[in-house]
Amino acid sequence: MPQSQEDMRAYADLLRSDFEGYIADIQEYFRCLDAERQRAFQEAREVSEDYGKLVELLE
Repeated sequence: MPQSQEDMRAYADLLRSDFEGYIADIQEYFRCLDAERQRAFQEAREVSEDYGKLVELLE
């Protein structure tokens, strides 16, 4: 961040662009994390179901 008000005004467009880019990137990252979390839960559910079937067969 620039130290003076004058520098902030001079670089306002660049700072705004950097901030907006950062926000867009972090939102994309969070969406990726959410999708991976959902995928991992689905995988765990499927593995648990398969294991339950194995346990039933062994009883």
